Amino acid sequence: MAAAAPAPAADAASVAVEHGVVKFYFVTGKADIASGADQALADIVAGVQAGKKAVISGFVDSSGNAAQNEELAKQRALAVRDQLKALGIAEDRIELQKPGNIDAGADAQARRVEVSLV
Repeated sequence: MAAAAPAPAADAASVAVEHGVVKFYFVTGKADIASGADQALADIVAGVQAGKKAVISGFVDSSGNAAQNEELAKQRALAVRDQLKALGIAEDRIELQKPGNIDAGADAQARRVEVSLV
């Protein structure tokens, strides 16, 4: 099982694994994937190879323009999808969900993408 990363910082991208869910945290206005993503996604990759599907859910903070935030959440989810594809996961084994909870706050917890198995 992948080790959990430190808590998200406001000024740096990070990734953590919590209860089997991989959480990518992003810097305000950015969609850059944190280092350590491949290790954090190892259990997701193994689960997909065993027949499950990876589900990607995006969230954004409540600061700024809501439409721009929704587009940014989409770009972040696509960046995570591309990371999974780079690790050998076929696109048809990845499900993207519409950005959740636009008014989740204005901190790093709100600016995240979660990946889980179904």
